[in-house]
Amino acid sequence: MQATIVDFSKLDKRILRLEAEFYASNKLMSTNTCLGEDVIDFVQYGTSKELNEDGKGYPVLRLNEYESYFIKKPAKYCEKIDNNTHLSLKLCSGDVLICRTNGNPKLVGKSAIVMEDTDFSFASYLYRIRPKKKIITSATLMIYLNSKYGRSEIERYLMVSNQANFSPAKFREIAIPILGKLNNKIDLLANQSYILLNKSSHFYSQAAQLLLDELDLSGWQAEHKLSFVKNYLNTKKAERMDAEYFQPKYDEIVTAVKQYKGGWDTLGSLPVRIKDRNFNPAIETSYKYIELANIGTNGWIEGCSEETGRELPTRARRKVNTGDVIVSSIEGSLSSIAIITAEFDNAICSTGFYVVTSQKINSETLFCFLKSLAGQLQLKKGCNGTILTAISKDEFSQIVIPKIKNKIQEKLKDKIRQSFEARHKSKQLLEIAKQAVELTIEKDEKTAMAWIEQQGNFQE
Repeated sequence: MQATIVDFSKLDKRILRLEAEFYASNKLMSTNTCLGEDVIDFVQYGTSKELNEDGKGYPVLRLNEYESYFIKKPAKYCEKIDNNTHLSLKLCSGDVLICRTNGNPKLVGKSAIVMEDTDFSFASYLYRIRPKKKIITSATLMIYLNSKYGRSEIERYLMVSNQANFSPAKFREIAIPILGKLNNKIDLLANQSYILLNKSSHFYSQAAQLLLDELDLSGWQAEHKLSFVKNYLNTKKAERMDAEYFQPKYDEIVTAVKQYKGGWDTLGSLPVRIKDRNFNPAIETSYKYIELANIGTNGWIEGCSEETGRELPTRARRKVNTGDVIVSSIEGSLSSIAIITAEFDNAICSTGFYVVTSQKINSETLFCFLKSLAGQLQLKKGCNGTILTAISKDEFSQIVIPKIKNKIQEKLKDKIRQSFEARHKSKQLLEIAKQAVELTIEKDEKTAMAWIEQQGNFQE
């Protein structure tokens, strides 16, 4: 390793760090920078009160609701806070949310920006910062924190024990680049990316509604009954004694699917291939590895890690190809379903997924159905276990699948592809913004501004 000399007289005395590793790769030391504390206009922790999934109280945003570098509607609520507390925690346009603590150090420090005023509070393992816009805009701060240099700064200051922690106190110590006109360009790129992300969600919603209309399930709601009767023969045949398995809503949704005019079959009986053979990665070969945490709300794969076969965890044993549909088998993440695009061809995913492909039902239709209420209820019914509750291959194979007409399949395919295309363009714009910030740090702002203008996706 090449030696690095740090002039003690030039160090910022507000940072009392003397260990050599702290300065080994500080690329920002030669850049025009300030400290995190210099850019904070307002900082606040979220609520630590108990959350629920019953829609009771106020919606509370968590790390789970980060969508790309933006946010989506919360899935959990809190009835333990009063209206005044909720109003004080409402997320507003320009807030930058930062993950404070997590068991996975890679997620700590991850940030997202709030693009519109919301009615959402936020959880305590996040905190929000409103930066001084004269120094750095919210979008530029968010992009910087998610860049390789922002991550490097965050990782230098992480406090790691049982949980990694990056508190507001540590944020105050990190180096922040001072940028000029680039702030305006980053704002425009972030805004365009957000618009495209919303378009992508709109196309996905159209596909989901098209499928429900075709199955005559639009407006259908599952009713959880507190009491019902099943005889012993039912339990003996299913080899299950748990009441949840026999909830009438599961039979009702299956009956509704079986009434589809195009016919139906079980997933295992259709020409659907379940790819469950283990793949043994070569020790020295590098692979893209997809985990449950990489799956976005609408079936996007948000990213992946790249590791050699030696570094991959033992659960990385499913090889995937373009057009495969990966379906989480773990209760609690059954909606983590995605289509493998060309970008992830020959990647490896966790054994926590089922990998399926079919010649009779296109990937987009299979994806839409399994993410629909009809698919999700059947997946949930099949879950079994104690410590780790999951759906077995036998139960997965028994899921009832409608034989969707080819004409409808093509419409679904078109809508999902439009959704993925808009999502891809949204992601490209964020990458342009991120690379521009990194280029400013590596060279200068003038070079970064010229590089942005060369990109075909950028328009003012």
